[in-house]
Amino acid sequence: WYVKYNLALASICLIILLGFVDDVLNLPWGVKLLLPLIAIHPLLMVYDERSTTTISKPLIPFIGLKVLNPGWMSKLYIGLLALFCTNSIKYHTGVNGLKAGQIAVISVAVLIYNIIQIGSSTNPEYQQDHTLSINLVQPLLTTTMALLSFNWSPSSVFVGDTYTYFAGMALLVVGILGNFSETLIIFFTPQILNFLALVPQHFGFIKCPHRSPSFDPQTGLLTGTKGGPLVNIFLWCFGQCSETSLCLRLLAFQALCCITAFYPRWVVQVEQL
Repeated sequence: WYVKYNLALASICLIILLGFVDDVLNLPWGVKLLLPLIAIHPLLMVYDERSTTTISKPLIPFIGLKVLNPGWMSKLYIGLLALFCTNSIKYHTGVNGLKAGQIAVISVAVLIYNIIQIGSSTNPEYQQDHTLSINLVQPLLTTTMALLSFNWSPSSVFVGDTYTYFAGMALLVVGILGNFSETLIIFFTPQILNFLALVPQHFGFIKCPHRSPSFDPQTGLLTGTKGGPLVNIFLWCFGQCSETSLCLRLLAFQALCCITAFYPRWVVQVEQL
């Protein structure tokens, strides 16, 4: 566990350095995609092809397996997951407090999930993996809560690529070391929906020069613009609202998606009782 812990910290520290370089030099889009692939190499040293991952209960009926062994494709899977985790947080934004808030919600979900897994298992090695995951997610949660107090509207601190890369890599590391990367994907459901909403814009099907909502200074409310991310979709569905209200709605949706990963487990436990 000591080797795993140090190599996990090496990946996190490396992505922080690369994120700082990106903030200072404003690297091209193609180069930014390579940064997570570079930082993930230390973690790949402890994730061999024999490693297995536990399938979340909502996905078991579709996959047909409770435990998955990706084999040689595990390295490719982790690389793609690193690209998604580090970049999806950066693009799910638009209002103050959303970047740090979504990380805080996911971190709490990861912490609770690890505690449940430790309490429901008698396998010492399995418990050790989740304990290691807890040791890594606790500093992420505490530092994020401190950041959120300054990033909440009206924000006095704005989040750059250094933090988004750091947070995404840290969540990836705790998911990989705890062997619950598929459950982590369910926690990232809002980020997946936000990515899908941005696909037409990235490929030029919809021209959207301003992805952020428009602000009406007379009413103090936000209005969704044409196209763009999940922030605009919420404004279309629920109407105009203040920046704080919009952020709370998005964070509530984030928490609801995280709870979805736990609910089937509760149902099984109640039926067994």
